[in-house]
Amino acid sequence: MAEANWYVVHTYSGYENKVKANIDKTIENRHLEDQILEVQVPLEEVTEVKNGVKKVVSKKMFPGYVLIHMIMNDDTWYVVRNTRGVTGFVGPGSKPVPLTEAEMRNLGIRTENIVVDFEEGDTIVVVGGAWKDTVGNIVAMNPHKQTITINVELFGRETPVEVSFADVKKMN
Repeated sequence: MAEANWYVVHTYSGYENKVKANIDKTIENRHLEDQILEVQVPLEEVTEVKNGVKKVVSKKMFPGYVLIHMIMNDDTWYVVRNTRGVTGFVGPGSKPVPLTEAEMRNLGIRTENIVVDFEEGDTIVVVGGAWKDTVGNIVAMNPHKQTITINVELFGRETPVEVSFADVKKMN
């Protein structure tokens, strides 16, 4: 079976989220979950000051572009290329070029597989990142994104939080 790589797709400006939603829907309808693994619109947190008030907002890192983790074949190429709002893959001519390991690391996308010794239901402690020293139970795992979802008590409510495999440790 071919290897999945990350590809960059050019879209009409402002259509990034619509393209992501359309591709996600097509993946579901055509049962391509094993070939198109993930669709991302990379966001970054930016602090804006408006009228003297600081506010943290999410902005698109690359307006007009969507990242897709997929196995390139005729079917997947056709599905993505013919999605409304997509103008084409990034690459010379009509040949899509996958992102290199270094490019993906710069974008914060992990490619190395991390083997973990925990599963859903286990109690873990977060050892890095924004949720450091938080303890929680695993409610979901996503091996493709290499993340787990834990419930954290926030303002008296259980709130799901996504944390990287690399930032957690199983409690004894």
